[in-house]
Amino acid sequence: MKCILVVLSIQDGKIKRSSLEALTRAATIGEATSSPVHAVIMHSSAASFAAEAGSYGADTVFCLSDRIFDAHVNTPVLAGLTTVINQVDPKLIVAASTESIKDIAGALAIRIDAATLPDVASFDMVDGTVTCERPVMAAKMMAKTTSAHSRVLVTLRSGSYEAKASSGAGKMVEVPFEWDTNLLSATLKEIISTTGNTVDLSEAKVVVAAGRGVKDASGKALVDELASITGAAIGASRAVVETGLFPATAQIGQTGKVVSPDLYFAIGISGAIQHVAGMSNSRVIVAINKDADAPIFDVATYGLVGDCFKILPLLNDALRKALA
Repeated sequence: MKCILVVLSIQDGKIKRSSLEALTRAATIGEATSSPVHAVIMHSSAASFAAEAGSYGADTVFCLSDRIFDAHVNTPVLAGLTTVINQVDPKLIVAASTESIKDIAGALAIRIDAATLPDVASFDMVDGTVTCERPVMAAKMMAKTTSAHSRVLVTLRSGSYEAKASSGAGKMVEVPFEWDTNLLSATLKEIISTTGNTVDLSEAKVVVAAGRGVKDASGKALVDELASITGAAIGASRAVVETGLFPATAQIGQTGKVVSPDLYFAIGISGAIQHVAGMSNSRVIVAINKDADAPIFDVATYGLVGDCFKILPLLNDALRKALA
């Protein structure tokens, strides 16, 4: 029986939540199909994450320990993954659809002769055939795709499944790997991150997103206050990013970041399909908009019709007292 291999991404000293979601789903499929489920971690301290990977369903955790992996550089990452894949010969390779994985998925698929099902919202494997659903046309429709290829690479959108730990404990296997940096034709010199927002949008459990209705600096201050109270990451629609009120790194949507928090505040956001494509996987959506006919209310769990400049001060005060 061929196995399932899950690629785990490390960020800020921990396994990304989206990777644990992918591992949880793979473990469920592995149990249903009697397929072993393995994980691969590439990091200078890869072994330190093995126990956690095992607790989320990995039978074996392959660890490649090299500092070259701490700053994502495509060539050694591709070499490391190819080494493990050739060793374990998986039928299905699963990875969270992170920016770094998107960067290498095509090249990896060619190297390992795999069919690729990118950025899916759900996937399954029955009788050796992999099926998936993926959002298309700005998430207005779901496309169903299948592949019976001998090897399939799936990348999974964040928030598609819930990460659930179990009582399992995987076996750790160290995979020898060395990389001569002199072989690199291109390297990563510096990673520049946004300032003033310490919570990663793609990993945040709470997101406060601002739209055109926020208008100005006083509105931004109210959004910042709500984010501070709730421990949220701050996002924005394209319209308000273009005004310069929020940085481009905060943009959520089809041409921005895809988020899937437990709680999403849409403040003054109309709900254009391009924006909804980036946040529709949020578990609870609270929308505040003075236009009762705004499309955002079609996807919202709870909606407040009114001026955000009047509602946010009341909401912030109430939340501050409730969370005190």
